[in-house]
Amino acid sequence: MAGVLARLYTGTGAFDIVGRKKIWYIAFSALVLICIGSMLFRGFNLGIDFTGGTQIQFPATTAAAPADVESVQAVYERVVGAEAAAVQSVGTGPSASVLIRSETLEPAQLFALKQALFDTFQPIGAAGLPAPEVISDSAVSGSWGGQITRQALIALVVFLVLVTIFLAFYFERSMAVAALVALLHDVVVTAGIYSIIGFEVTPSTVVGLLTILGFSLYDTVVVFDKVKENTRGLLGLTRRTYAEAANLALNQTLIRSINTSLFAVLPVLALMVIGVGLLGVGTLADFALVQLIGMTAGVVSSLLLATPVLVDLKLRDPRFQQQAARVAARRKKAAAPDADAADPDVADDAVLATELRKERAMAAAAGVPVRSGGAAQHRGKRAAGKAAAVKAARPTGKRNR
Repeated sequence: MAGVLARLYTGTGAFDIVGRKKIWYIAFSALVLICIGSMLFRGFNLGIDFTGGTQIQFPATTAAAPADVESVQAVYERVVGAEAAAVQSVGTGPSASVLIRSETLEPAQLFALKQALFDTFQPIGAAGLPAPEVISDSAVSGSWGGQITRQALIALVVFLVLVTIFLAFYFERSMAVAALVALLHDVVVTAGIYSIIGFEVTPSTVVGLLTILGFSLYDTVVVFDKVKENTRGLLGLTRRTYAEAANLALNQTLIRSINTSLFAVLPVLALMVIGVGLLGVGTLADFALVQLIGMTAGVVSSLLLATPVLVDLKLRDPRFQQQAARVAARRKKAAAPDADAADPDVADDAVLATELRKERAMAAAAGVPVRSGGAAQHRGKRAAGKAAAVKAARPTGKRNR
């Protein structure tokens, strides 16, 4: 365990994430297909804001039995013969009230329910006495939820278009496509999990779904920025391939992504515990739940999906294919025995030392801080020492006098 944490902290490329991309592709593809299948065949558990229904509300301050959620639900089941869609405690202190949301009730059912609620709890009105008129009812139209959904879809399309333009200019087209693939994965998986488990979809759910897009994109941009830094001038080097440089960038940002996701999820968990458990605000549960699912999907897709997709897109370019072939050829030549050289590692080490100096020069020109020391610098010094030793051992062609 200590070794794994040390590798996470140092970010030396010990975790081969890009090299196992086939495993991630299979896992993500299966998950997305399951989610799409559930959305098509099972559908969603839409709240009354989308389907329409009846809403009843009365003060939580009562003269008889306490109006807790379980007691109100029991009265509703006894009168109507079915469970209410939602029973929530809204507000705190003197303004606290109980909210019942259900399917559309007939006038006779509504009258009987209001009478049963008053007889059981006797809610107190503004005059300080129990009054039946404080139990209010209203009809909820499904068109409002539909309007929220349409506006959310429009916002989603506009967001995706602006994100694509930004990434294409700030990074490059391949990174923009890879980021969008990860973003669409997060939306589909979050919506699919709601469909599979049967969570109720409310306007708060739709709003919460939009808020996770920024978090998912932020984590992807952090990784891609490091990939861009590691692959600067890569076509002129043979030290590592694009896939290896991208995998190194993933390792270098891995601990940051984990820490960011943990610190982002903790407030959401606090929102669920305090808002739902202590304050009893059910709308916060819908908002927090979709954020929790979306953030988890976002950090996983940023690390295991976005960068492998980027690598596949870049390796379709013949230039990067040729560069990968040169890297393989250099390594093959360095590994093969060479009878003409005094030390076969000298040429390879000298090339690496030269390329290391090129990388440092490009990083310095770009304003990227360069850390001195490390294994690469030690290898470069070792290469220079070996080269000098071989040169000294070679015959000069001059006769000794």
